[in-house]
Amino acid sequence: MTNHTIAKLSAAAVATALTTGAAFAESHVDRSGWPESFTVGTASQGGTYFAYGSGWANLVAEELGVSGSGEVTGGPMQNMALVHTGDAQFGMTTMGPAAESLEGTNPIAPGLQMTNACAMFPMYQTPFSVTALSSSGITSISEIPDGARIGFGPAGSTSDTYFPRMMEELGVNFERRNGGWSDLGGQLQDGLLDVIAFAAGVPVPAVSQLEVQTDVNIIEFTEEEQATILEAFPVSEFEISADTYTTLEAPARSVSMWNFAIANCELPESFVYAVVDTVMSDNERMVNIHRAAASTLPENWDKNKVMKWHPGAARWFSENAGADIAADMIHGG
Repeated sequence: MTNHTIAKLSAAAVATALTTGAAFAESHVDRSGWPESFTVGTASQGGTYFAYGSGWANLVAEELGVSGSGEVTGGPMQNMALVHTGDAQFGMTTMGPAAESLEGTNPIAPGLQMTNACAMFPMYQTPFSVTALSSSGITSISEIPDGARIGFGPAGSTSDTYFPRMMEELGVNFERRNGGWSDLGGQLQDGLLDVIAFAAGVPVPAVSQLEVQTDVNIIEFTEEEQATILEAFPVSEFEISADTYTTLEAPARSVSMWNFAIANCELPESFVYAVVDTVMSDNERMVNIHRAAASTLPENWDKNKVMKWHPGAARWFSENAGADIAADMIHGG
């Protein structure tokens, strides 16, 4: 190797080092206080939370060069507790469990107001839907007979926590049953249940399966019923589109509960800003992780009316989504 070649190689090495150094410095702007690793509290394996949460954890870890992963947990209530205490940096929750946790009525730690868990970004909504067999003659909530046997999904789920209360609010008198989605669908078909009331992504596979085997009624809320529920619970208006089920001939009026990603409020603003930017700036990438992410859009920032925002997240949505977030809705504001 000639001296000239060595000199050329050295010059190239120096140039590469300078370029790499500059890029490294640029990517490490304001990384003071960033954690060396992070975990995202999700839920049980096999569910939407675990797939979605593990997916964005891996995406963020890859993009930001910080080790991170999804963690199996008991779901929304436990995630509020884990993020509040800092045992998990991030988590996923539903608006109902978030509201209860802030009020100090989270069953995991009764009396503890979990105000150190902050809103980070909107994920997707969980609609509440009611189904009965056509042979039952039930076509509306008001027609559900006294003492009806209603299946509300797995015990302790968002569905089981809120749908019975909603039914009570609407004056329905019922006998409560729990179980897995497909099991309850089978019980409805066998005449062991009168109604199934599920809070789950639509189409609910158990309901789609029922429609193939028998005639069902997808029961919508009346405008008055919807208004009553909106007033009493942390839910949003929702419409189950007509193409969701073959049974539906028109959209069905419903309500949904939004799911939000949460962050420990003490995490550095620049870190949370970078995480939100990674997740929210390329929706196609998120939809590839889980199709529920079709709703993980910047304009849905306004679906949080419960939790205070992490300052880093509030700054991202203000700068990139035209969000007008009141100062008293931002942690420390």
